[in-house]
Amino acid sequence: MKKVELLAPAGDLEKLKIAIMYGADAVYLAGEAFGMRTASKNFDEKQLKEGVEFAHKRNKKVYITLNIIPHNDDLDGLEEYVQYLVDIDVDAVIVSDPGIYSIVRSVSEDLEVHLSTQASVTNYKTVKFWEKMGIKRIVLARELSLDEIKRIKEEVPNMDLEVFVHGAMCISYSGRCLLSNYMTGRDANRGDCAQACRWKYHLVEEKRPGEYYPIEETDKGTFIYNSKDLCMIDSLDDLISSGVDSLKIEGRVKTQYYVATVIRSYRIAIDAYYNGNYTKELADYLLNEIKKSSHRDFTKGFFYNKPTAEDQLYTSSSYTRNYDFVGIVLDYDEETKIATIEQRNRIFKGDKLEVFGPEKDFYNFEIGTMINDEGKEVDVVPRAREIFKTKINFPVKPWYMLRKKL
Repeated sequence: MKKVELLAPAGDLEKLKIAIMYGADAVYLAGEAFGMRTASKNFDEKQLKEGVEFAHKRNKKVYITLNIIPHNDDLDGLEEYVQYLVDIDVDAVIVSDPGIYSIVRSVSEDLEVHLSTQASVTNYKTVKFWEKMGIKRIVLARELSLDEIKRIKEEVPNMDLEVFVHGAMCISYSGRCLLSNYMTGRDANRGDCAQACRWKYHLVEEKRPGEYYPIEETDKGTFIYNSKDLCMIDSLDDLISSGVDSLKIEGRVKTQYYVATVIRSYRIAIDAYYNGNYTKELADYLLNEIKKSSHRDFTKGFFYNKPTAEDQLYTSSSYTRNYDFVGIVLDYDEETKIATIEQRNRIFKGDKLEVFGPEKDFYNFEIGTMINDEGKEVDVVPRAREIFKTKINFPVKPWYMLRKKL
């Protein structure tokens, strides 16, 4: 049986490495232009090459986003950029615009091309059209049900289908939004979304300027465009049986800790599904693990029913955060049981922490003696990315992460 792919976001080189170490089969990312997330750090040419080499050494894949909806000037330099992507052997590019697709094909007939969710594909006839054009994979619009996905797979069995299964939901149709551009001049369709859908809104009557009426009866205003986050960790059996080939996690501007936590959970769930061990108890455990990263309330999106008011957040756009990411393991000496850790948030002597890696279980321990990079014993490690050593009485490995309950 062909195993479904787990596709992870990579907003920078460190996130790429963490996503792969925590179980992603492939990552998607952008260079310094042509991608839909200018808010993430993204990759220069040297980092792109390093990222591809890191992934390929571990038999993982790298997909590059070229999925803006471009104006004329946005096309400048695209041919040279695509040629560079071919030269460093990326596995595929993701496009939404026929003009960009034509440029990619003028550079390479062999480079694999995926069609972005920005193209709003919602039916099998459109999938057949793009199949004839040479597209290898369709990233389906978010507005499809599982039954509609099944029908598409039945009608076009040789086309790879990719769906978003976790992360922020765009209030506009498949991400094609003009709200940010209208409000701030930042074009969401060219990668510079200001997330105006997450702002607080009141109602103003035309002849009563300055008089603001809450749309709901609350003095906090109303977040009328604000969706809950998508989460399908407890519905993977339905997703996989629908015929999809790739499960995509949203979050190129999220933290390394978020990437590790979410990818780890979906990796464990996918492997359990194919091993016959995917149970409600496991899904509930993994959902709780996901909730240890910053998150909003969750929704199933369009997979089962069209969203209702229950899938929106009308009172706040803030995240729920119950844990702090406080450190990442750089090295561990099994003989002395001394771990070398890079701090990510303040750590105090006596802190009770959890440590986890790509595996299912996590471990609890209490911080004892800490030795800073000057060889001095300290009671707190306050500086960002400060290196220190401490004893951990069970084996840990590089890339393991430390978190603290708030």
